[in-house]
Amino acid sequence: MCQPSSLLDCWTQENSELANKCEEEGQSALSRDHNQTSVRWCSSEFHKLLRKIQGIPPHADHAQLELSVVYNICICFISQARFTEAELLLTKATNRVLQMTGCDPIASDSPLLWRTAVKTVENTALHCFVLYVFTLQWAVWLATCQMKTIQEFQEEISSSFKALSGRDGNSHRDEAKEKLINTPRLVMDPRRLVELLQISTAIAQGAEKLNEGWCSEALTDLQAASSLPAPRALVAYTHLLSGSCLAHMSRSQMALQCYRKALETDSRCVSALYQSILVYRKLGNAQAEIQALRIMHSTLLLPSTTEPALASPHFLSPSLLLCSQSLRNLLSVPSALSVLHKLALKCVLHGRASEGVEHYLDLLAALHSEDRNGVHAELSTLPRLPQLYLEAGAALLMTQRSADCMVLCNEVIDMTLELLPEKGVLVEPEERSLAGTKDVKEEGDDKLAMLLWVAAAYFLQGQSHSHHKDWKQGVTDYTRCFNLLMKVNLKNIDLQPQIPGTEMDDNQAVYICILQRLKGLLLAGRGISFTQMDRLREALRDLQLSLQVLPEHVGAGLWCGEVLWRLGRKREAAACWEKTWNLPTQSLTESLPVYVHGLLSGPLLDSTELRLRIHEHGLIQ
Repeated sequence: MCQPSSLLDCWTQENSELANKCEEEGQSALSRDHNQTSVRWCSSEFHKLLRKIQGIPPHADHAQLELSVVYNICICFISQARFTEAELLLTKATNRVLQMTGCDPIASDSPLLWRTAVKTVENTALHCFVLYVFTLQWAVWLATCQMKTIQEFQEEISSSFKALSGRDGNSHRDEAKEKLINTPRLVMDPRRLVELLQISTAIAQGAEKLNEGWCSEALTDLQAASSLPAPRALVAYTHLLSGSCLAHMSRSQMALQCYRKALETDSRCVSALYQSILVYRKLGNAQAEIQALRIMHSTLLLPSTTEPALASPHFLSPSLLLCSQSLRNLLSVPSALSVLHKLALKCVLHGRASEGVEHYLDLLAALHSEDRNGVHAELSTLPRLPQLYLEAGAALLMTQRSADCMVLCNEVIDMTLELLPEKGVLVEPEERSLAGTKDVKEEGDDKLAMLLWVAAAYFLQGQSHSHHKDWKQGVTDYTRCFNLLMKVNLKNIDLQPQIPGTEMDDNQAVYICILQRLKGLLLAGRGISFTQMDRLREALRDLQLSLQVLPEHVGAGLWCGEVLWRLGRKREAAACWEKTWNLPTQSLTESLPVYVHGLLSGPLLDSTELRLRIHEHGLIQ
C-alpha cells in the first residue's frame, strides 16, 4: 500500500500536469466553443482527482493539495457559470478543513462558515489556501448579484486582498512551514483573481448605487477603483460609470471628459460612446451627436467590440462577474443598424440631407443584403420597412432626387396596397384601453399604420410631381392621399390643430399627429398645384382648409395670400401674409416621421417681394 507521502506526491504531480494541460488547451483554443470544451474537460479531470483525495478521511498533510484542487475545479465551474455546483464544492471543502482543525462542520450558514474557517486557520500554513477558496466564494456572490452579502463581508474581502496581493499563487512558499516537495499548481493566479474581483466589485457596487440615486458616493468609489490594477476594459468601465454619475448630477462637460477617458483607456468601450451621444442630445449639440453616431456605427461593425478583455487566457471573463441588471442597463447599446438609422435621421433633420440619403441607402442595402446574419434580431429596434422607405424617400426629395423618391414610394404602395383595410379607427386612449386584448389593439394599429403609409407614399409622389412641375399628376396623387385619409374614422376625438409633444409613446397619439399633418400638407400641396394650373377657387379652398388643420404651415399661408391677391382680394391677401410672417417658429419632435415634417410643396414665394407689393399698394397694416 502506498504511503501517504507517496500518494501526496503522486496527486500533486497529477494536479500540476492537469493545470499545465489546461493552460495549453486554453492558449490553443481557436473559438469560444473549443474553449468551453477544453474547460469542461479540465473540470472533469480535476473532479476525478478530487474524488481520490476526498476518498480518504480529512488529513492535515493533504489539506493544501485538496484546497488547491478545489480551487482549480471551481475556477472551471465558474467559467462555465455553474455557480451552484461551485458553491457546494466550496462548502464541502471548507467543512473538511474545519474537521482537520477539530471544529464541528457548519451545515447551512455560509457567512458563519467562512468567518469561522478564515479565523481558525489564521496563523497556520493553511491560511492562504483558505483565502484562495474564499476568493472563489466572493466570485460566486458577485456573479449571482449577491451584493448585500459582499457588503457584509467587506472587511474580510479587504483583508484577503491585502494578504494575497503580495503573493504569487504558483510560487508561494513558506520555508519554515512548507512540507510539500512541490507546491500545488493553480490554473489561475489568486493574486490576479483578487485584482479582478476587487475592480469588478467596485464596478457592480457603483452601478447599484447609481441606480439607487447615490451618485456622489458611487462617484467617489469608482474614481478610487480606476487606479486599481486590472484589464483595460474594466478600468474603462470605472470611467464610464463615473461619467454616468456626473451626467445624473447634471455635470455634462465633466461627464463627457470621463467618457472620453474611458475610450482612451479601451477603444472598444462602445457604451462610453453611446453615453456621450445621449449627453450631446440632451445639450442640443446635433453636430457633435452626428459625429459620435458615425464613429459608433463604424466601431460596432468591428469584431469583438462588446466583449471586454479576458482576465486570463481562457478563464473568468469579466462578463461572467458583471451581470447585474443595473450594470447591463448602463452598458447596453443599440444595434449597428439602429445607430445607422439614427445617424441618417439626424443628418436629414439638421441640414445634412445628402449625407442622410447615403446613410438611408446603406441601411436599406444592409436590410436587403444576402448576408442577413444578425439582421433579424435587430429589426425589432428599427421602424417598419415601409416607414424606412418613406423616410428615405423624403430625404431623396430634399436632395432633388424626386425620381428615386417615387421608386421607393411605389415599393411602399406595392407591398401594402392589397392589405389596406376598408377603414381605420382612431379612438380616445380611455376608450381604447377598454376595446379589447393587446393582440386586437396591435392588429388594429398595424392596419391603420398601413393606411397611413400608403397615404404618405401618395403624398410624397405628389410632391415629386410638383418638383417636375407636373401639376396635374401632382393633384391626382394628392387626391389619392386625401381619399385614403378620409377612411380614418375619428371616434370621440376632437381633432384640433396641435404640435406633438416631445414624448409620444402611444401609437394612437402618433397616428393622430401624422393624420393631421398629412391632411394639412397634402391640402397645401394640392392648393399650390391648383394655383399653378390657374384653378384659383379650388386652390383657395384647399389652402384655407390646410391652414385650418395646420395654422403654422408657412407655405400654405403665403400661397393662400397669393391666391387671394390674384382674385383681387388684396386686403385679405395682405392680412394673410402679415399673419403668416408673425407665426412663431415651431420645432417638431423626432417622434414623428420625417416625411410629415413639412417639405416644400411647390415654388417658394419671396417674402421680400410680397412685402414690396403690399407697400406699393398702400396696404401696410
